[in-house]
Amino acid sequence: MLQAMGIVEVKSLVGAIEAADAMLKAANVNLADFQIVGSGIVCVTVTGDVGAVIASVESGKEHAQKIAEIISVNVIPRPHDEVGKII
Repeated sequence: MLQAMGIVEVKSLVGAIEAADAMLKAANVNLADFQIVGSGIVCVTVTGDVGAVIASVESGKEHAQKIAEIISVNVIPRPHDEVGKII
């Protein structure tokens, strides 16, 4: 089973880099994926303990929304093992 997973989806590469930087600095999480989706949308995924992921995602959202449009934000506390195959 994976640890908690947090996702921030932003419409800007620079905004996604800002989000990733803030997320990694805010809590003890690991960068799991940095996916350029297309049409300017970039998705940043981190994993870690539930509390750390929640704090990390919130920080990433706050920093990124200053310079970019936030598309979606989500935390999955206990993702199923099959979800791990996606990232």
